Amino acid sequence: MMIRDMFADDINRKINGVIKVDQAADDVIEQELNEYVITRELKKHFITFFNYYGDAFDQPTADMGVWISGFFGSGKSHFLKILSYLLKNSVVEGKRAIEYFTDGKKIEDPMLIAKMTNSGTISSDVMLFNIDSKGSAKVGSGKEAIVEVFMKVFNEMQGYCGSIPYLAEFERQLDDEGRFEEFKEKFEQIAGAPWEKKRQAFAVIQDKVVKTLVEMDFMSEEAARNWCKNAKGNYDLSIEKFVSLVQEYCAKKGSNHHVIFLVDEIGQYIADDTQLMLNLQTIVEDLGTACRGKAWVIVTSQEDIDSITKTKGNDFSKIQGRFDTRLSLSASNVDEVIRRRILEKNEIAKQTLRLLYEKNESIIKNLITFTKDTADKKLYADKTDFAECYPFIPYQFNLLGQVLTAVRTHGASGKHLSDQSRSMLALFQESAMRVMDQEEGVLVPFSYFYDTLHKFIDHQHSQVISDAEDNSKLDAFDVELLKVLFMIKYVKEIKANVDNLTTLMISSIYDERVEVRKKVEQSLKRLIGETLVQKNGEIYIFLTNEEQEINNAINSETVELGEIIGEVSMVIFEEIYKEKKFRYSNRYMFPFNQKVDDRFYKGNQSNGIGLTVITPYGSEYTDAALRLLSASEQSVIMKLPNDTTFLDEIRGSIQIYKYLNKNASGAQDSFESIRRAKEDERLEKKDRIKIYIEEALKNADIYVNGDKAVINAKEASSRIDEAMRKLVETQYNKLTYMETAPELSDIAHVLRDDGGQITLGVEDTTPNKLALEEVLNVIDLNNQRHIKTSLKALTDKFAAVPYGFDPKDVQWLVAMLFKQGRISMVLNSQTLSLLSNSHEELVKYITKREYVEKLLIDIRVRATDRQIRSVKEVIKDYFGGSVSSEDDDVLMKAFKNFAKNKKQFFDDIMVEYRINPDLPSKSLMEKAKKNLEVVMNITDSVEFFKTVDEMRDDLLDDAEDTTPVFDFFKGEQKKIFEKTQKYLGIFDKSKTYVRDQKVLDVVAKMTEIVKGRNPYSQIQKLPELNEQFSDVYVELMQKEVEQMRPIVEADFKIVRDVLADKIFADQFTSKVNRSFEELLEKLKSSNEIAAVKNIKLESDTLKLRLLDEIEDYERSHQPTEPSGEEHPGEDSGAEGGTGETPMPKPPAAPKKKRKNVSISSVAGARTYSLENEQDIDRFLAEMKVKLMEELEDDTIITLS
Repeated sequence: MMIRDMFADDINRKINGVIKVDQAADDVIEQELNEYVITRELKKHFITFFNYYGDAFDQPTADMGVWISGFFGSGKSHFLKILSYLLKNSVVEGKRAIEYFTDGKKIEDPMLIAKMTNSGTISSDVMLFNIDSKGSAKVGSGKEAIVEVFMKVFNEMQGYCGSIPYLAEFERQLDDEGRFEEFKEKFEQIAGAPWEKKRQAFAVIQDKVVKTLVEMDFMSEEAARNWCKNAKGNYDLSIEKFVSLVQEYCAKKGSNHHVIFLVDEIGQYIADDTQLMLNLQTIVEDLGTACRGKAWVIVTSQEDIDSITKTKGNDFSKIQGRFDTRLSLSASNVDEVIRRRILEKNEIAKQTLRLLYEKNESIIKNLITFTKDTADKKLYADKTDFAECYPFIPYQFNLLGQVLTAVRTHGASGKHLSDQSRSMLALFQESAMRVMDQEEGVLVPFSYFYDTLHKFIDHQHSQVISDAEDNSKLDAFDVELLKVLFMIKYVKEIKANVDNLTTLMISSIYDERVEVRKKVEQSLKRLIGETLVQKNGEIYIFLTNEEQEINNAINSETVELGEIIGEVSMVIFEEIYKEKKFRYSNRYMFPFNQKVDDRFYKGNQSNGIGLTVITPYGSEYTDAALRLLSASEQSVIMKLPNDTTFLDEIRGSIQIYKYLNKNASGAQDSFESIRRAKEDERLEKKDRIKIYIEEALKNADIYVNGDKAVINAKEASSRIDEAMRKLVETQYNKLTYMETAPELSDIAHVLRDDGGQITLGVEDTTPNKLALEEVLNVIDLNNQRHIKTSLKALTDKFAAVPYGFDPKDVQWLVAMLFKQGRISMVLNSQTLSLLSNSHEELVKYITKREYVEKLLIDIRVRATDRQIRSVKEVIKDYFGGSVSSEDDDVLMKAFKNFAKNKKQFFDDIMVEYRINPDLPSKSLMEKAKKNLEVVMNITDSVEFFKTVDEMRDDLLDDAEDTTPVFDFFKGEQKKIFEKTQKYLGIFDKSKTYVRDQKVLDVVAKMTEIVKGRNPYSQIQKLPELNEQFSDVYVELMQKEVEQMRPIVEADFKIVRDVLADKIFADQFTSKVNRSFEELLEKLKSSNEIAAVKNIKLESDTLKLRLLDEIEDYERSHQPTEPSGEEHPGEDSGAEGGTGETPMPKPPAAPKKKRKNVSISSVAGARTYSLENEQDIDRFLAEMKVKLMEELEDDTIITLS
């Protein structure tokens, strides 16, 4: 059965496939109404619109905007036009528009019919227009651009001049005054032609206009000429003015008159112009506010309003509220319209096609498939679906809509395509006509749609295909495939891979898919060879002439081998296997060298193990060479398969990068879009490069430790992990020496003080014994080489092959060996020990990074048996203690603890010596204390035991010598000794006055003991001697006091007697009594003979001082005698005087002063021996001389 005979209506009939809003011929309108298909979706939209529109009749509203959206060719312009017919209640071929929907049973919903009918009866002015065509070049895109188009249409609807707005304003003024018709008649009489034909040329008919206005008596000639001259300049249009005119118009036409603006392709006209969008928003908002549902704005757009406001930002949030009614036409709607209007089959065809599908169902399903990453593409659901769609395939409805949208954006000639482009209806009809003379089984390949579209495609794209048609190297299939590649070039929903292209090129249900695929692959090779198509991974891309030129330039970029290998390294070691250390376990991670071919990744590396990847660009290695290489380099060797695909992709990626960097600035718009596409292509290449390299790693041959490894893992990173594990287990063969995984707490536990009870056999039960011995061996080897061993050196040594220990492992081993006393540690020249350092300090020194290079470690030298005996002997004999352990540290610690206590006794005694330096054995104790401190200050164990052994005799001597001294200070000896010292001190001050032999004998015995070098055996004699001294000395003191008391009392009496005769005695009595009483009390309490002897001198001095004070006081208070002189002229006799000169009195004798001299001071301190008269005379002569020295003029000496 021929395809032309399958359709219910003639497939070749004339169908208005291009819906133009300005087509108004009755036959066109009649076909549009008669063949309009009401789908389920369209019915919902009719209900929605007429519900909103009808509600506004009774309830005024500001929500009068309607936004109709749909992809290019979806029928939105047709829908808009149908609405205009219904709202205008158009009569076409004798039938009202609504009758086309009721007579043909297109709509059977009575409520909807009622609302549609009612809407058509309302008084309305309906203005349907394509804004792109109405917006002439004069309008521009300024702030008032859209309002000017609206004003133009509004003026034209009223019969005014649309193209000249200021002229329309003049016409409106004439009309308002009821003289517009008069003007038109008068003008036609003068100009000989109707006003409507002539007004477009207003500039050349101004004289006729002036004459008309003057003859009408509407203006004077001068005023008319001024208006013609200035009308354009004085004209101003604003949205506010436009809205006001619409409001006035509605009010003038009646209370319920409606004005409806139906605007096609508003979205395409506005595009990305923010100002135009805001302009439209303001128009709709102001019309809604002013007219309250009497003025409606209904627009169509490719995009729905939500997506527009989302992409263009918050500036457009208000417009969503202005267009509250939103109707969206989907692909399913187009699908249904085409099936019913174009592809409707007659009954015979339906049966034939159903049978055909039943017979070939499995073949068809296998023939038409898309890859899984393709967005939903409908295929035949069943035999009925097959019959309805035939000769098309369901996916073509949706895909063609996507192509139309993409072509409009990227490949249409001219900025706006909508008025002249083919609708989906026309595309399917014309494509079906190409196969109408063929038998059933033929399918329309997707390439056929290009022939209907090609005249509207821009030269840049269409020229490529035209040139291909003339290319003798290409056949017809190549050109058809090129057409398909062009159409889906910008469609993101389908990838142009071989499988999808094969499906798109199927032209019959009897095609063999395998054969078609081969043809496609061969064709693609030819197209690539002609640079018409580029392969990007698995995707094939149609190239424009400009893109071809750029591709050639990219391919000419030079890429060095090192750049390619560097990119391979980056992908492997940064994206696929990101680990910089191989994780053998949660604890052990091993750094490894990273190398591709012969190049290290990121500089030279010197780790113990490595991973080397050999690419197809690398050196040629035999199997034996690869085995040898893996052993010699201690590396995992991965030999990639000999497939250079990923290397070619890397080369292409680098070439694109270089080209784009060279041409980064000053690019034209067309190049910028290609640049973005190339950048996207480069990123896609990078994604594929990773996939290709991962695949190569999955299939690589792996060599480890000189053998070709059997790897069970499948994924690339897992295979590397498994191979690295094999390498680690071979290279780090002593890692198992660490039986535990110590942490910081374990290190602290080892060093924590546990009482010091460590036995010599502790290592037999200590874990990690082999590791401990290895550490000792390394230190011993360094010693043999005269190399100092730091903690860092140990850490580095045991991190490397063959150990692989973690730093905490080494720290624990060092701590354990130190605790066992098998190693010593020195920090900043100070030897560390468990005794001198807290465990917290030791943990810090071992574990903190700041000490790792400063901490030096050595094999510890043990003390000899002799040294240990010496230490124990000193502990026993010096400190009175005992230690059973033979361990060096325990002994050293015990010794120092005992010594610390002993030193405290020394320190206490030193305080006593500072108080009383004359206590015995001071130098001995200082020497012994110093010897003890020498030993205590030693921190190094070896030095300690050596020193104690060397000082053994001295220390034991100190122990023997200091024992009686400690006993002296601990018991009563010190008190008795100090009492004796006190007595001797008293005696020492008076010894010159003591002649008593008994006293002198006792003092001699006391002094002998106190001053002795070793008085401790004689101290028991001191109490008795102290008692004897006290008795004899007290008796002697009593005698001296009794001799001295009368002398003091005699002096006291002399002073009292002198004072008794004085009238001012009260002034001195208290002082005299107090002074002598104090002296007598001093005499009574004195315990020194010297002090008692000195009382005599004190008494004599006190007596003379008091007598001098009494005399001085008397002299200063004696009354002054009259001088005997009289003043001249004074009367010294009877009143009036005698006038005689008085006789002068003799001068008074001068008054002598007294001087008190003590007899003892005259006699002096010497002793006189008088045996005869001559001795007396000599004594008296000496006294005379001394008294004469004291005697002065006018002086009376008082001896006392």
